[in-house]
Amino acid sequence: MKPSSRDIRHRVLITGDELRELHRHAYSLVEAFGLDRKILAYSGTRPITLYRWDLECLMDTIDTELDNPRKYPDRGAAEFLALTRLRERLREEYDRRYGDEPTGENQSRPRSSTGRD
Repeated sequence: MKPSSRDIRHRVLITGDELRELHRHAYSLVEAFGLDRKILAYSGTRPITLYRWDLECLMDTIDTELDNPRKYPDRGAAEFLALTRLRERLREEYDRRYGDEPTGENQSRPRSSTGRD
């Protein structure tokens, strides 16, 4: 997806343990139109620019990885906690801008002009 001039850019700095864990799971992003390559090329020296769909994809991927007991059997491990912190930071960034907008799950169905459904 190519961003338009109205799409909001989110600049997020990801470093240290968070970046290492994100790199570990970049293979899960292969269907995200280049986000996997963008994450793997990211070194953490400057903030990375992400768009709404990038944030959504990263949050979903991180949730899936954290919910997998084979990958994170110890919920107190440093790796698990680092990825959990990153998930929370991405969620805060997302909610700061899009928190009040309805999603596809809770949007009401538009009414017809005649008032009949």
